[in-house]
Amino acid sequence: MSAAPVLVACAHGTRNPTGRRLIAELALAARARRPELVTTAAFVDVQPPTVVDVVADLAAESRPAVVVPLLLSGGYHVHVDIAQAVAGSPHAVAARPLGPDPRLAAVLLDRLTEAGADPRDPLTAVVVAAAGSSDPRSVADVEETADLLQRSWAGPVTTGYGASAQPPVPDAVAAARRAGAERVVVAAYLLAPGHFHDKLAAAGADVVTAPLLPDERIAAVLLDRYDAAVG
Repeated sequence: MSAAPVLVACAHGTRNPTGRRLIAELALAARARRPELVTTAAFVDVQPPTVVDVVADLAAESRPAVVVPLLLSGGYHVHVDIAQAVAGSPHAVAARPLGPDPRLAAVLLDRLTEAGADPRDPLTAVVVAAAGSSDPRSVADVEETADLLQRSWAGPVTTGYGASAQPPVPDAVAAARRAGAERVVVAAYLLAPGHFHDKLAAAGADVVTAPLLPDERIAAVLLDRYDAAVG
């Protein structure tokens, strides 16, 4: 058995079968990069096993664990759900979420160009669309990601949210048009397809990008979060 802590890859959870597959493949990609590492999956919502149960089971075996949130910003699930799950175990710690990170902004840029958007066009506006959280730390993380993307984008880059934060994505799209954009593209700041990505089609944008996965850079970010927590 590996002496290194178990990597608990903790995702939100989704009923979307493609989303489930892509999240599973992300954990497998991390394992492929680090074959000696023991990895397991956990979720904060929608699907089992819960992160509480996974951490408790590992603690019962006295196995150290690092819970890496497969989440793009630090909201309630990171600061409450995952934090509480590790608080009861002397052998478990939580890493920080995947985002913000320049590599995720680079993946967003690739998704935008794949969707036909031109980063050199000052009249093409981007709305970075995140799931949303009432936690201001989560909003700050998304805004930092938008700032990272703005460095590679000639037109304006703003943010919009699916729930619990302002502005909603349709409002952000409308605001970009009022500000003079000839084309508005929604950059889906989501790991995988699911309920929120489905809703983006009705936000009024000219184009909606694919989610971030699959991409090898995200597995590299995942392992970096694990290493930082172990270190």
